Amino acid sequence: MFPLERQKKIIELLMMNKVLKMTELTDELNISVDTLRRDINLLAKQGKIEKIYGGVKLVESQIGETTMNERMVSQLKEKESIAKTCSNLINDGDCIFLDSGSTTYQIAKHIKHKKNVTVVTNSILVLTELMNSEVELITIGGKIRKHEQSVVTFDYLFNFHELNIAKAFICTSGITIEKGISDYNLEEAITRKKIIELSKEIYVAADHTKFGKDVTIVIAPLEKIDYIVTDKHVDEYFIDAFNQIRTNLLASEYV
Repeated sequence: MFPLERQKKIIELLMMNKVLKMTELTDELNISVDTLRRDINLLAKQGKIEKIYGGVKLVESQIGETTMNERMVSQLKEKESIAKTCSNLINDGDCIFLDSGSTTYQIAKHIKHKKNVTVVTNSILVLTELMNSEVELITIGGKIRKHEQSVVTFDYLFNFHELNIAKAFICTSGITIEKGISDYNLEEAITRKKIIELSKEIYVAADHTKFGKDVTIVIAPLEKIDYIVTDKHVDEYFIDAFNQIRTNLLASEYV
């Protein structure tokens, strides 16, 4: 059984039992204690499980989509680091897309000094952050998701094909080598799919806790993603795996 398969199985077992002893997991998976510890350490680093005395338990907040307010403070240093790296990839004169998400919101903070930059966005938070800057703003029309403070799009409200986006910065709830990037909400996923189709370069901005997760709706396979910008805490397993595929993994060195 491959590491990702084992880790997915551990999560599935914990969803049924909530708490499991280490001996129960080694017996169920037929693996050594050392192998289990490596899987447990990775899952704990990703925020999916919590280590307790003699075993592990599921982190309840990882089941389903967390609120935007929760994500705005979760892994904040990592998201700020990713945002700095992304901002360095944006040049004066670029037309970019900033997705609705806590990491892309941080990107908005770092591009106010850029010259002749146009930002296309469906994020109310990004719009608010850049409203009084020199950045040209284009908002996508559609239905407001109050929970996410985002606009989800419909073709009859916005002519996507008139956009000329050089770089799109997309958020995601999950990244796996096998399935690509995924999200919990269908409408957000549809918006991201459309933007990926239209943009010249696709950057996914995601902290290390998103790796190894395959959530409800597939947005795109990795072959459609040019770069994934993450923090320096991404597991070595994924660094090695990305060396074998087309998509480039950029781990920010900012603290």
